[in-house]
Amino acid sequence: MNAWYLICFLSALAVIIAFTNQYILKMQTTIAITTGSVVISLLLILAVKMLGDETAVFITQVVSGIDFNQLLLKGMLGFLLFAGALEIDLTALKRQRWEITILVLFSTLVSTFIVGYLSYYLFALFNFPIPFIYCLLFGALISPTDPIAVLAIIKQMSAPQGISIQVEGESLFNDGVGLVIFTTIFAVAFYGTEASFSEVAELFLVDAIGGIIFGLVIALVGHFVIINCKDINTRLLVTLTIPSAGFALANIWEISGALAMVTSGILLGNITRATASKRRGPDGTRYVKDFWHATDSFLNALLFLIIGMLIVTMPLTWEIIGLGLVMVPVVLFARFVSVGSPYLIFKRFREYDKHSVKILTWGGLRGGLALAMAAAIPPNQFTLEGLDLHDIMVIITYVVVIFSIIVQGLTISPLIQKSIQAAEEKSH
Repeated sequence: MNAWYLICFLSALAVIIAFTNQYILKMQTTIAITTGSVVISLLLILAVKMLGDETAVFITQVVSGIDFNQLLLKGMLGFLLFAGALEIDLTALKRQRWEITILVLFSTLVSTFIVGYLSYYLFALFNFPIPFIYCLLFGALISPTDPIAVLAIIKQMSAPQGISIQVEGESLFNDGVGLVIFTTIFAVAFYGTEASFSEVAELFLVDAIGGIIFGLVIALVGHFVIINCKDINTRLLVTLTIPSAGFALANIWEISGALAMVTSGILLGNITRATASKRRGPDGTRYVKDFWHATDSFLNALLFLIIGMLIVTMPLTWEIIGLGLVMVPVVLFARFVSVGSPYLIFKRFREYDKHSVKILTWGGLRGGLALAMAAAIPPNQFTLEGLDLHDIMVIITYVVVIFSIIVQGLTISPLIQKSIQAAEEKSH
């Protein structure tokens, strides 16, 4: 069985889990898929232990046929970010543009360094002395939040628009910014890029600004083609070209494809969709919107199952799982500080939902992007106690992400309910 067949079978499994979830668990789909991937991973690990080394070798050979850097960071990520950006409400985003900008830039950077420093000392305390640059890399990959799961819950519960747009806008943009930070630290850690402020700043700015400008150009071209296109299927194919060829071109030019996809997705989802609806009627744009919503859910489901398979092939130890659990409060603390401190200033100029910081902290779920970045760390770069840095980072990240989506995702509803009640009381 080759890697393509594996992806095909995992795709079918994701659909089966989503279907049965409707009638049995009745969870939010992303949470159900994540739970399912964990259960399947544990069953496979158990089967490997019981059936012996031959099964482990077979699974390892199949999974090793997948280039995770190409599949996730250079492939699926473009579709995931573009699909998420299409759902952003630009009008609501404008009203909180300063808050979201500060949360995206300041909070992501602050969280990266808090996690980096604390993990450096904690790893050493638990006899896992990992060099600081790799700890900082972990901070960069775990700081961006994933909007998919919590946004579905927020929309399902009809949370106040203010908090909804904060979570949505911040999550999508900090995905792009977080990836730029990760790429910059990655270059210093593995490519020997000089770690001076000027070199790092230049690398960061070229990557970020170049990606945003490229995203604007793609959006302009896409807008012109879509509004002048008479055929529904061709319009859909144009939107498919952006996260495929457009994302690939950004990666070739070494600018941020992530920010390009977010920028183009927001513009096409707001300006182009509205213009096309007026010219061609709402049915054509609804068709495209439904397609991308389904694609987004499907790719997220597939991503978690693929990473679950990757975990099966790794040397799981109680020590690394314990480190992952230790990192959970560290990541939450970094999130609380990095989000809460800007709100001390925000509240001087505008009134906010009193539960905003709590929802942004507990609802800042980690997801597919963190796993994709962890899986992209090259193997055989650094070993510790016979364990590869790549394996250590993926397992720790997996533990944090699983806790985030299952525990935080299932317990965020009461906080959102309090926010809804506060908004209702204020309106009366």
